[in-house]
Amino acid sequence: MFFCIVPIYFSFLFINNLILNTTLVYIYYSYLSEENHENLMQNELPKFPFDFVKKIKKNKRWKDAQLSLLGRILLFRGIREQYNIDLEEKDIRYNVYNKPFFKDNPVYFSISHSGEIVLCAISDNTPIGIDIEKMYEIKIDTFRPYMLDSEWNRIILSSDKHGAFFDYWTQKEAVIKNFGSGEIDLKSFKIVDSSTMIGNEKFYLKEIKIDPKYKCNISHKNRFLDFYRFCRI
Repeated sequence: MFFCIVPIYFSFLFINNLILNTTLVYIYYSYLSEENHENLMQNELPKFPFDFVKKIKKNKRWKDAQLSLLGRILLFRGIREQYNIDLEEKDIRYNVYNKPFFKDNPVYFSISHSGEIVLCAISDNTPIGIDIEKMYEIKIDTFRPYMLDSEWNRIILSSDKHGAFFDYWTQKEAVIKNFGSGEIDLKSFKIVDSSTMIGNEKFYLKEIKIDPKYKCNISHKNRFLDFYRFCRI
């Protein structure tokens, strides 16, 4: 086992190390693996409480089951490896808007998945929200009612309209997940220079480049952010 700084991803488990001043946000992510599915179900799933196991087994598609299971595996592995804290599924609580959090523990986390990728961001210093979307051909006009004029113009004038749309979408979703207070009108806040305000709260955004077929953004509350990538093999 070793750690190396690399500019690209390799295989099953990855760690991105984001430096936010003195704040570290760790992002663990993984690709789905049909070959490894039975191993996960037989050796990893039984480690979780009965209710969670029952929920996972209700999924009819193996991909859906693995996405949900991997999210939790990455979460608890990350917390153990980075903070040496043993937390379990039973320690997770939900606010009135169904945002998960750890009771009486300063570790913040956010989980997202799309296509073949599932990821989990954790931090012991800043609230975070992360969103990833696999880019695909869509009718962008369908989403016009949810956009401010400036947002719409930026997308339709872009040389890469689909890339611009998914960048907009993951930015908005990341902020909403970080805010964590229920349904928010997408037009109620505007992202300018990778930051936005909701009420008196300010959120900053950073694009995370994981895979060229995906767009991913993380929302945090620290102004300065640089990152370098670690891969664990």
